Amino acid sequence: MENSVLDFHEVVLPGDPPLHALLGVPVDAMGLVIFAHGSGSGRLSPRNGYVAQRMRDIGLGTLLLDLLSPAEEVDRRNVFDIPLLASRLARATDWASELEETRGLKPGYFGSSTGAGAALRAAAGDDRIAAVVSRGGRPDLAGKPALAAVAAPTLFIVGSRDNQVIELNKFAASSLHCPHELVIVPGAGHLFEEPGTLDRVVELACDWFQLNFEGATP
Repeated sequence: MENSVLDFHEVVLPGDPPLHALLGVPVDAMGLVIFAHGSGSGRLSPRNGYVAQRMRDIGLGTLLLDLLSPAEEVDRRNVFDIPLLASRLARATDWASELEETRGLKPGYFGSSTGAGAALRAAAGDDRIAAVVSRGGRPDLAGKPALAAVAAPTLFIVGSRDNQVIELNKFAASSLHCPHELVIVPGAGHLFEEPGTLDRVVELACDWFQLNFEGATP
């Protein structure tokens, strides 16, 4: 979809450090999908941007969030600091619950890479979260105790050529007690760069969020 007017805008979440994000909320949005990208610059990820646009096209609000500041991103250890990343996601969820534009929307998490582990860690014990989707992620990094405490219905999407990550997703799925599914996309690698594979991710994720946002109360 080509837009002559952008349907999202820059926001800054206050705190230490301030977190930069792109927020887009369609009219009559059915929920808010908060993106968790482990490498820091999640709001600038072309793949996340494409997925978010497709979500807004069908009436889902999106928040593409940088979980790390530029200074923090330089230290690669922060990319794997799941408690830190999860705390930033929780902070974004709290912020969205108070912002006039989003406070009536049930939140969900869309995680990729280490952000998937952070999304599940943040969702553990938080009954506000309506759904979680992991794309080619490392949900295993959330840890078994956190995985066991997740109540939100969770979808794992993995490429068929991403063999090691498939096994890690199977391990994470076996630790969940909530409704969950694991979908393997044929012919896809870790980044879903092959023709048609990212579109399949979009279809699966949109269906999952729509299903689980319907009837959810904020």
